[in-house]
Amino acid sequence: MKVELHSLQDTQRFAEKMADACRGHQIVITMDGDLGAGKTTWTQWFGKALGITAVINSPTFTILKDYTQGNGEPFHHIDAYRLEGIQQDLGFEDCFDEGICVVEWASYIRDQIPDDHIAMSWQEGIDEDRTVTITATGPTSRAILEGTIC
Repeated sequence: MKVELHSLQDTQRFAEKMADACRGHQIVITMDGDLGAGKTTWTQWFGKALGITAVINSPTFTILKDYTQGNGEPFHHIDAYRLEGIQQDLGFEDCFDEGICVVEWASYIRDQIPDDHIAMSWQEGIDEDRTVTITATGPTSRAILEGTIC
């Protein structure tokens, strides 16, 4: 499925719809694509829609940040940008096995990502235009995306 975004408001609405569909599920969302395409901005609005009150910012230097959703479930935010070329297992399984986990630059840790996840590929356009290609890779992710009207 492809989603065309033409403004920051479109990105916010898309994040809110995805949060509504993901709420209460255990799911990993991977994001790859152009630098500056909106991955972190989308994650901030996604987390806010899940009821996270803390400031969500990019964990580029810390790699992982943990938050609590409004329903008490965990929300993990991983930025794998600095992990390019690292071959060792970094123990992210716990993050993938509970709550919701968003992984930016997931291609750098592809072999650690669960088989069933929602994959988003972000492509930057002109000004605020973005194209997001979304793929479900298993039964849980398919069920979540079927409940999302983008």
